[in-house]
Amino acid sequence: MAFQLGARVNGITPNSLEIDIPMHANRTLKTDKESNNIDYFQRAQWLRAAMLGANDGLITVASLMIGVGAIKEDISVMLLAGFAGLVAGACSMAIGEFVSVYTQYDIEVAQIKREREANDNNNGVVDDESTEREKLPNPFQAALASALAFSVGAVMPLLAAAFIKDHKVRMGVVAAVVSMALLVFGGVGALVGKTPVMRSCVRVLIGGWMAMAITFGFTKLIGTTGL
Repeated sequence: MAFQLGARVNGITPNSLEIDIPMHANRTLKTDKESNNIDYFQRAQWLRAAMLGANDGLITVASLMIGVGAIKEDISVMLLAGFAGLVAGACSMAIGEFVSVYTQYDIEVAQIKREREANDNNNGVVDDESTEREKLPNPFQAALASALAFSVGAVMPLLAAAFIKDHKVRMGVVAAVVSMALLVFGGVGALVGKTPVMRSCVRVLIGGWMAMAITFGFTKLIGTTGL
């Protein structure tokens, strides 16, 4: 594409200057910007999902351990319950994520087929199809990431309680470690989501405290009254 600069007098353009501007350069720049935005968005989504998974593992296993610790002072029982919660929770998260993402995968594949059939006379269909398939969600990757994220959060209360013999101190240390981890998870989640950090940290912390307190209270009630 070319532009002419200069004043036009009686059909003559003196001192005219033609500047060739390749249109593909603008397209390339725009495509690069869009690609960068998409990559950033995808990374943010993955990080947010990982933080949520770790937060679930942390609260679930900590609440389970504190609930068992409400009626059993034996450290082996408490750790065994926490480990069982880690394995069960990681498997549950992985299976749930696999089923959910595979459903999304099937829907998007069906949509790609419909679009390909509607545009089967266009050029470059094979390249477009291969590119679109590369962007499809991977159920196995999502399941593994979900299980690992849950396990990372779940292992924290287990490590906090593993080397403390005194029962009351152990319960306090677990609660303290979980509280610190919740603050970190809340802060990272707020930074990723561009939301107020303090509000997010307080919300996550209070939610974790409520989960542990409710589990402790109900387990203590059932264990004491023999319901």
